[in-house]
Amino acid sequence: MKSTPLKFKHTSSNFFNRELSWLEFNRRVMSLALEENTPILERLKFCEIYTSNLDEFFMKRVGGLKNQVESKHKFISVDGQHPTEQLEKIKEVVYKSNLAMADIFNNKILPELKNNGIHLLKWDDLNPAERKHFSQYFDKNIFPILTPLGIDHGHPFPFISNLSKSLGISLVKKKKSRKGPANSFVRIKIPSNIPVWVSVTSKNKDTEKFINVDEIIINNIHRMFPDMKIVDTVIFRVTRNSDWEKDDEDTEDLMEHIEETIKERQFAPVVRLEYTAQKSEWILKFLSEQLEISEDDMYPMPSIVHLSKFTTILKLDRPELKYSKFSPPAPESFSSSKKNLFNSIRKADRLFHHPYESFTDTVEKFIRTAANDPKVVAIKLALYRTDSQSKIIDALIHAAKKGKQVACVIELKARFDEQNNILMAQKLEKVGIYVVYGMKDLKTHSKMALVVRQEKLGVKSYVHIGTGNYNSETSLFYSDISFFTVNKKITSEVIEVFNALTGIHTNKKIKHLLLAPINMRKDFLKMIKREIAHQTAGLPAKIIAKMNSLEDIEIIVHLYKASQAGVSITLIVRGFCCLKPGIKGLSENIKVISIVGRFLEHSRIYFFQNGKMNPEEGDYFIGSADWMYRNLNNRFEVVTPIDSLKLKKKLYHILKVNTDDLSTSWELKKNGKYIRKKSRLGAVNILLTATHIRFMMEIKQQ
Repeated sequence: MKSTPLKFKHTSSNFFNRELSWLEFNRRVMSLALEENTPILERLKFCEIYTSNLDEFFMKRVGGLKNQVESKHKFISVDGQHPTEQLEKIKEVVYKSNLAMADIFNNKILPELKNNGIHLLKWDDLNPAERKHFSQYFDKNIFPILTPLGIDHGHPFPFISNLSKSLGISLVKKKKSRKGPANSFVRIKIPSNIPVWVSVTSKNKDTEKFINVDEIIINNIHRMFPDMKIVDTVIFRVTRNSDWEKDDEDTEDLMEHIEETIKERQFAPVVRLEYTAQKSEWILKFLSEQLEISEDDMYPMPSIVHLSKFTTILKLDRPELKYSKFSPPAPESFSSSKKNLFNSIRKADRLFHHPYESFTDTVEKFIRTAANDPKVVAIKLALYRTDSQSKIIDALIHAAKKGKQVACVIELKARFDEQNNILMAQKLEKVGIYVVYGMKDLKTHSKMALVVRQEKLGVKSYVHIGTGNYNSETSLFYSDISFFTVNKKITSEVIEVFNALTGIHTNKKIKHLLLAPINMRKDFLKMIKREIAHQTAGLPAKIIAKMNSLEDIEIIVHLYKASQAGVSITLIVRGFCCLKPGIKGLSENIKVISIVGRFLEHSRIYFFQNGKMNPEEGDYFIGSADWMYRNLNNRFEVVTPIDSLKLKKKLYHILKVNTDDLSTSWELKKNGKYIRKKSRLGAVNILLTATHIRFMMEIKQQ
């Protein structure tokens, strides 16, 4: 519906807070643990994902807000909040969410596990014989490993590493003494190299019982202090600020700088203290003083779900309690033994949707084939993250040993993967591969590969551009797009991009690729304005954009203007979204949905109808960048146009599957809350929806 364009007024009330919107996303993750149609062990996994997500949120986002509070600069969020206001609201939301998570785990997950013969026990659930057995288990397997650290004048408070779990103990002497403090404090780090869940022998073959190692330690720790009385115990965990990094302005050796930053980050300030919910005022007061934190940074953990990992339970051989095994098909265009992979790409551009189409048989095969092909003379790759046992890395090493020219751009500043990427870079350099450590002022987030092949008619370049990392492990549960082409207008520009990344700046104008921070923002804004012009002229105008997160203010403002002009806009944003949809006179033509399900929606797809009557003929783009300020300004990103009508139809179908989904999607309302779409099928598994079944059938026919 066309409405009268209004002049946009930049007010804080037109935007959602980024941090609170992210917490809404994690609430959607938590809700998956409630889904009765999801297998129970998968529901347990979503509990673990919820807590893991929170860990990263506190390290990065809360850590960043803490830095802003301490800064001399005045930081105000786009919705008009000071960092202290945001921190207060974050605590309130997290506290309530943690209680909800505990309720789900205690009253839904545990009973359902029990119904399926899996019992997660507490010490009080054990019979006398079992208690005796685990006391002996403690003496033999745990006691020798534990190191009690007492705090006194000769023993200062120990350093507590990030996310490590500890037992705090308040002690008094059994024989009263007039001298010394009434209480003593001992900290014991709970080792991470012992089983978290220990099997309890069961006479019933259909029953599997486990007890958490914390329960064993707490109920036997008195054996370590025979002359002392234990007053109280608290399990606690600290989270440290990971948004604390050294300035690299004067850095000469980037790898040395990153290694030093990793070391110093270990000693970063504490941003969260989690503790078991039972009241232990003396221990908590002592910890807060020693860690130099306030009550605002202290979070009770109301259930073991916030304390423990469930790897042992999730690995149980109970296939009926997990998602059915999913084996991605190998696309016929790349898998046929009669067809050469390079001939297939030369014949037509190729586009694959992972994990519905195999990453191993497309992207990995592309690099492996290039490494072994005697006609290939050079391989270049931009790596942001990869798996530790990467076959792609092995292929690059193999190619270098065979005398091919191999260059690899490795982003050493990829958050939480820095150490892995440093080791990978050193491994590649040892075999003579030319390694570039990204750019000093920008993170190289692009996902692209270039293969140069000597053929009869001369040198031919083959390019892969993707939305996801070169990681075979995450490719099994991340939804991503891969694009292969020999189109010279794309390959010639990719060559220029690699030259820029390796340090040779050219003046050649990039006309087809969208590069951040060079032309991507400008081109996206131009396309939004073009849709406004088409709408005004009475031509078809529509925008569909799929991404991880939406935060960039300039993009949002232009989307508001497009909505005011009557342009239909659908945004598929999995994570946080700062845009407010559905507000009359501002964003009534904008719809925002979030899909959270079995697979992590990670692909970025951008569609602009551009006046075409048939939307399948509009303009389509895929790449590595979200519509976030950091992606458009502070990262090196690549987004490519898709010109093939056949591939456009495939992308339109993927977008249609997302917009029509009724089993895993949520719609964002103007009050900031997400409402779950009602499923006609009553199924949570995204693979069971009719649209995805049809999609899978179409893939097999291609």
